[in-house]
Amino acid sequence: MGRFHRILDPGLNILVPVADKIKYVQSLKEIAIDVPKQSAITSDNVTLSIDGVLYLRIIDPYRASYGVEDPEFAITQLAQTTMRSELGKMSLDKVFRERESLNVSIVDSINKASEAWGIACLRYEIRDIRLPTRVHEAMQMQVEAERRKRAAILESEGVREAEINIAEGKRKSRILASEAERQEHINKASGEAAAIIAVADARARSLQAISKSLAHTDGRNAASLTLAEQYIVAFEKLAKSNNTMILPSNPGDVTGLVAQALAVYNAVSKQGFALPPQSNEQQQHLKKNVEYNQLSEEKNAVKINIE
Repeated sequence: MGRFHRILDPGLNILVPVADKIKYVQSLKEIAIDVPKQSAITSDNVTLSIDGVLYLRIIDPYRASYGVEDPEFAITQLAQTTMRSELGKMSLDKVFRERESLNVSIVDSINKASEAWGIACLRYEIRDIRLPTRVHEAMQMQVEAERRKRAAILESEGVREAEINIAEGKRKSRILASEAERQEHINKASGEAAAIIAVADARARSLQAISKSLAHTDGRNAASLTLAEQYIVAFEKLAKSNNTMILPSNPGDVTGLVAQALAVYNAVSKQGFALPPQSNEQQQHLKKNVEYNQLSEEKNAVKINIE
């Protein structure tokens, strides 16, 4: 009869004919409502064309039926006005950065107004945002400029790192080369020093052996034979390196040459360069050998003169 009587539960219900009549049927499921596209102006005076999707659910069927004439139309209009209001508080860049916070703000504003209608807004999603052509082109240019700037920065940093690496490599290579050269000089000097020491040691040992040999009677004969052999070998090498030759007055007199070399040795020995004997008996024996050798040399010289 035009008066609210009761809410029927799901299942079997009995109605009085003519007296009872079902006026409204409400679904308690979640409903998705398409919010039409509309224009909104941001805080920096940019006109946007924006639409979205609203998800809601009827909490109180009585209020949804008798609190508002058309709940779907009412909630759609409320979503549009709330969206325009929230967009007017933000700049264009903030709209894109804080899209999630914008959705939450719209849901809170709708729930405060739709509580009397028995409708709960679960979430609101912005579906599409369209910009004016010029603004869109300006944003594209800005994005491209930003990307070019980042690319230039990355390229310059890469060139800088490459030059630093090349310089560091050259510095390390020069350091290693200088260290290698220094070590080479040290090794070469050590080798030359060791060679000099070895040659000197060998020379000293050979001189010591020669001096010991000369201290015996047969040592002089061996020295004479060695000088004669060296004299012959030296004559074999004449005129091989150049055309200039210096010859003694009597090249065939090998005995005289040996006698002269022994005389030089004796003269040097008399000046104190001979090896000192180790005992008195060895000194006397060496003295007798020297006198004997001098007499032998004088005899040989007399024989050479006579010949």
